[in-house]
Amino acid sequence: MRFRSSKVNEFRLWGLALTMGGMLLMIIGLAGIVFDWGKAGRIIAVIFMILGMITMMVSMGIYFWAGMLSTSAIALDCPECGRRTKMLGKTDRCMFCKTILTVDPQFEHTAESETAAAAQAAQMELNRDHEHKPH
Repeated sequence: MRFRSSKVNEFRLWGLALTMGGMLLMIIGLAGIVFDWGKAGRIIAVIFMILGMITMMVSMGIYFWAGMLSTSAIALDCPECGRRTKMLGKTDRCMFCKTILTVDPQFEHTAESETAAAAQAAQMELNRDHEHKPH
């Protein structure tokens, strides 16, 4: 089972991934110059530098967007861990303990059932660890 993070943290994760990807593209592009591949190496360097720069600009846009969303997010205390967290939309997850949060009574039962299902799946996984596995 894959635990999802809060929406703000998901945006930040994508921003970080694009930043690292853009830097990697630029470093790959430099290989054309560093290893002296001649005119083709310079063309490769220019192409990868431009792609890396575009990726970094998209990353900057995502970070800016996440920051703007974060300023308008509802700040509340998580009922599980008691820490202050931000919530986007009607349902979100705690930034720290990944508990499903909601302020809308309509979604309260689905959030509780999803949390209960996740806990039950984790318990079943723990129970299977003691099973005898054939070699």
